[in-house]
This record gives sequence, structure tokens and C-alpha cells, in this order.
Amino acid sequence: MILASASPFSLTLALGAAVAYGVSAIGASRLGAQATRSAVWLAWLLHGILLAWSLFGSQPRFGFAPALSVTAWLVAVVYAIESQVFPLLQTRWTLSALGAIAVILAVLFPGNPLHANASPWLPLHWALGIASYGLFGVAVVHAWFMMRAEERIRLATDPHSGMPLLTMERLTFRFVGAGFILLSATLLVGFLFEQQLYGSAQPLKWDHKTIFSVLSWLAFAILLVGRARFGWRGRRAVRILYIGSGLLLLAYVGSRFVMEIILGRSV
Repeated sequence: MILASASPFSLTLALGAAVAYGVSAIGASRLGAQATRSAVWLAWLLHGILLAWSLFGSQPRFGFAPALSVTAWLVAVVYAIESQVFPLLQTRWTLSALGAIAVILAVLFPGNPLHANASPWLPLHWALGIASYGLFGVAVVHAWFMMRAEERIRLATDPHSGMPLLTMERLTFRFVGAGFILLSATLLVGFLFEQQLYGSAQPLKWDHKTIFSVLSWLAFAILLVGRARFGWRGRRAVRILYIGSGLLLLAYVGSRFVMEIILGRSV
């Protein structure tokens, strides 16, 4: 826990973002719909400024908690946009609560400063990689929401989703496809330019991060090929999506959590 590394500016941004997320999560019943949506957008804005400051400020830092924070921010962006089109979406409380938790975790565990030999492009490389986390995170949220709506339809109850089931399915796999492209690009850049990015003596290290990343890439590739070639959908497709997302979570966030928190190492 490195609270001393947080500047007053970043602490103010984090507090403002967490409060705005909290208002959007619990204030819907007391505030109007417009005020609640405004709180979502304010949280997204403050959270984004905080991330930019953390990644590209005077002393860039990164770790498992900032990675989760970027993921939560990207999910919040997509939700904020979709809520304008489908105002009856009922994921506000959950996503806003996760956003507030991610912001607080990033303040408590800001990660480690960049290695002295690391490339100044490393934060951008990380941000692009974590963007794939965010897109797959959005896909997981949509898949969960889709399965819940499908179950309610099967039980002849009103899902109140505000979004047609087929639309949710199409959006889910569009996010999977976009996330797969970003993940592929991130892995390719890491394989080709790891020495330049990390200042490493080895061109390629087959560590836990690399192995889990490749396994998650294979899972998503199987999912996309299975859907395109065999028409996979429903629970089978969602299970593979969950497996791939779990492997991807272990790839960076899980390995960094073990190194930073459990083992207390800076690498």
C-alpha cells in the first residue's frame, strides 16, 4: 500500500470519481434519471483524467490495480454511451460500484514506477493491452445480461432490459471481435519489441503473463471461429467467453497481484 505516492491532485480526482460513481449507483431512486446519467458521465470524466495522470504523469506507475481501473473505466464508457440509447438498462448499480472500487484500489495500490531502462512508449503499450481487457469486460457484462434476459424470457417474466436479445448478442460478439484484434496486436508488439519496451536482456520471456495471454488468445480464437463456422451461441459461447476472460485476467492482473501484494516484489 503506497498512499504516500499519491499526489493531492490524484487523490482529489479519485475521491471525486468514487463519489460520482456512488451517486450513480445508489441515487437512481432518489434522483431523476437525468441527474443519475450526469453522475455517470462525471465519474467517467474524472476517472479518465485520473488514469491519464497516472499513466503519463511526471512519475508513471502501473500495476494490477491500475489495470483493473482502466478496465472499469472502459466498461463505464460503453455503459454511459449505451444508456443514452437504451435508458432501461439495469446494470448501473453493479458497474458503478465496480468503478468506485477500482478507483479506490488504484489509489491504495498504485503499482510500481517504470523501470529506468523501459521505453517511454511502455505506458501506451500497457494501455492498449488493457483496452482489450476493457472490451472483453464489456463483452462479459453483455453476455451475463443476455443470459439473465434469456432466462427470464424462458420463465415468461418481463426482462425489462430495454435492449432486444438479438441486439445484445450482436454487441457481445462485436466487443469480443474488437478485443481479440487489440489482444492480437498487443501480443505481437510484445513478442517483437519486448527488449525495447522493457529494457530486457531477453527478446522473449515465457513467464506466467505470456502463457496465460496466449491461452486466452487461443480461447477467444476458438470462440470466434466456432461462431463463424458452426454458429455457436447461447451458453456454449458464453462459457468459452468466460474461460478466455478468466485466463486474460490471470495473465496480467493475477500475476501482478501475486508479485506486488503477496510476494512484495516490484517486478
